Amino acid sequence: MLLELKHIVKKYDMPDAGSALTVLDGVTLSVDRGEAIAVTGPSGSGKSTLLNIVGALDVPTSGSVIYDGIDLSAMSDNERARFRNSEIGFVFQLHHLLPQCTVLENVLIPILAAKERSDTNSAVDRAKDLLTRVGLENHFEYYPTQLSGGERQRTAVVRALINSPGMLLADEPTGSLDRDSADSLGRLLMQLNEEEQVTLVVVTHSIRLAENMKTLYSLQNGSLAEKNQH
Repeated sequence: MLLELKHIVKKYDMPDAGSALTVLDGVTLSVDRGEAIAVTGPSGSGKSTLLNIVGALDVPTSGSVIYDGIDLSAMSDNERARFRNSEIGFVFQLHHLLPQCTVLENVLIPILAAKERSDTNSAVDRAKDLLTRVGLENHFEYYPTQLSGGERQRTAVVRALINSPGMLLADEPTGSLDRDSADSLGRLLMQLNEEEQVTLVVVTHSIRLAENMKTLYSLQNGSLAEKNQH
């Protein structure tokens, strides 16, 4: 088992209401190494909050997040930052590529934060290999404005994988794409899940994307339930 969530509760103080808003209410989840899961649910159901807690961008009000035997809640802020950079790859609905950097430069940005990573040549080789595998072998020197929406998201996926993370987290990754590009990205995520042996957690309102994953969960009213498995 790679990831275990134990009774995760997340509340936000609502001073105007004089109470707290409970977004996650006792969520428990186990994810095996190399597994691919999707979490669906209506807007405002807490999907992004759940993903941020899994990725150590946020902390739960109560409960624990265990990653590869390590309790993330016991980490300092600096330790969580190092953990995110080495173990987690993030893909968001918006690609967040730097417009002044080329495709290859954008992909290599996380390497700059990994100070212990000294072999720049091997990082460049990995970046080029990944870009080639996602069909961007002729776009190394392109800038984001020269790419289609689907190409930008593929670049963002490669950037998320450059440090060989143990887990890839995708938050509505097809939300800004047309249907064909969305379908293509869904297939790509599953391909990379298998080839890279990276654990994949996707949150999405798109059932079409979610059904690419091996296990499907639904998040509603703060609770998580498995819908099906195939």
